[in-house]
Amino acid sequence: MFSHIMLGANDIDAAKTFYDATFAAFGGKPGVIDPHGRLVYQHNGGIFILTKPIDGNPACGANGGTVGFAMTPEQAEAWWNAGKDNGGEAIEDAPGPREGTPYYLAYLRDPSGNKLCALHVLG
Repeated sequence: MFSHIMLGANDIDAAKTFYDATFAAFGGKPGVIDPHGRLVYQHNGGIFILTKPIDGNPACGANGGTVGFAMTPEQAEAWWNAGKDNGGEAIEDAPGPREGTPYYLAYLRDPSGNKLCALHVLG
């Protein structure tokens, strides 16, 4: 259904540091900055893009929005640690299984405040 996900970023260099480190945790390659200054990642058929907002206003995280990435629990732990070490903020509970659900989850905010989730379906 989706062709790509694009998020706003206030500092493309900080975004590249954060996402290069976190995406490496699940086998992703470093992002490429396109001729328009957008940071582009491609992995397993998906496209993820970060850009400064076209309207000139500051980028901000979507209130209630979350972008989820599928990975193993081991990758999620590495992703979470890489994010904390590269400008991200650990939020919610530490990585792990969530009681009453079949999910292993980890959450971060990127340097622009976008909420991200590593998700693995257990079982």
